[in-house]
Amino acid sequence: MHLLRYLFLFFFVSTALQAKSQTVCDLESRAKLEATLEKFSNSASSELAAGDLVLAVGKSFLGTPYLEKTLEIPGKEQVVINLMGLDCTTFVESVLALVYSLKKTSPQMADMEKALENFRYLQGKNTGYGSRLHYFSDWIFENEKAGRIIHLSKSLGGILSPNIPSFMSANPSAYPQLADPTHLASIHEREVLLASRELYFIPKEKIHLIEGQLQNGDILAITTPLKNLDVVHVGFAVKQGDRIYLMHASSVSREVEISTLPLQEYLLKNRSQTGIMVSRLVLP
Repeated sequence: MHLLRYLFLFFFVSTALQAKSQTVCDLESRAKLEATLEKFSNSASSELAAGDLVLAVGKSFLGTPYLEKTLEIPGKEQVVINLMGLDCTTFVESVLALVYSLKKTSPQMADMEKALENFRYLQGKNTGYGSRLHYFSDWIFENEKAGRIIHLSKSLGGILSPNIPSFMSANPSAYPQLADPTHLASIHEREVLLASRELYFIPKEKIHLIEGQLQNGDILAITTPLKNLDVVHVGFAVKQGDRIYLMHASSVSREVEISTLPLQEYLLKNRSQTGIMVSRLVLP
């Protein structure tokens, strides 16, 4: 009888803790997270410029397998930390959150968790699926408003994009969570807001004109000719010689890599990519 009572109590407490938790991070990812924080928690790293620290942390993920849909877990929206498999967006978010964490005196997993939530969700708070910044132009807008980045596309001579993001609400079957009418409504509401904003980008044919103004670690969001979508890929700028290359989680090579071609040539080869939006990290 006492054993049954104990088992019931254990199950109840474990379930309650799991329900309360809003973060998912397996043991391998936690070990990678802690090892990365330890590796870069030194005086040499603290003296690096923001972009150079982004580059250094990003390079520590080279060769990490490409893995998509790691955020799309069943049930309630949770802050997912998966450092063992990355898509282009989770690679960018994870690196930036780690860099932000490294500015703490003694960075811990909780610092990474909070930084990641800040970058990934509206007003830095996970309040459900609709609060995730699904469109990257929205991600740029909200993180700039919060002072974590600056968006440089317009100041670099970018032009207005004709794109009006509505891809998610137009293709709800591609997103299991949008089977919930509440989630679909929240996404559509966000899309209406996005349609009221001006989006600036640098056409790929013009990148050579601004290449010298790009810096290591700049956040590069690659735009698309699809009129109902804003961004199809993201990564970081890497300066090699006098050229800029792209560090990204590639769906082609299936791993985190630095492009073999300079950024402009990389984009010119791909019809589904029209140019870039450029942002730069701002450390606290």
